Amino acid sequence: MTEEINKCLEVLKKGQLILYPTETIWAVGCDATNEEAVKKVYDLKEQEPGNGLICLVANDAMLERHIPEVPELAYDLMDVSESPITLVYDNPKGIASNALAKDGSLAVRVVSDKFCRYLINAYRKPLIATSARTSQNPIPKTTEDIERSILKEVDYVVPLPSKISNGSRSSIIKIGNDSSVKIIRN
Repeated sequence: MTEEINKCLEVLKKGQLILYPTETIWAVGCDATNEEAVKKVYDLKEQEPGNGLICLVANDAMLERHIPEVPELAYDLMDVSESPITLVYDNPKGIASNALAKDGSLAVRVVSDKFCRYLINAYRKPLIATSARTSQNPIPKTTEDIERSILKEVDYVVPLPSKISNGSRSSIIKIGNDSSVKIIRN
């Protein structure tokens, strides 16, 4: 796994794209703090900026570095959730502006996947994680399901097991600084 981590670090530092497995799906990723890299993700996925992208962090400390006011409810939800959960926060800092939603919020997931956690810890910055597909196609369950156009455009494909154990997207819940809750995707 060390070789894969080192290759990812090399690619990410150049502002390039990786294709990597998360605890939910195969994802296209990049440095979440690099606006040019984030633009490449939108271009690859044939999407306009403004919908916001999911940002992965390795732990609570990294979450708190980029979300200055993490509501206590967020920790409660992460503790009780039996499946991966992505929380949307107001007022993020230190993230590429084009990775944010139109309202300035940011979707963040503290990863549980061992490879992702090691990679993000080694990189010391959050990563973008968006499904490895263009918007009109289904979410790939294995690497064989990933569109050739995606495979051709990323700069490095992590050679880990083809099938993701979960294979489905995370729930997304928006938590306001006032502890208001809105389910975006269940």
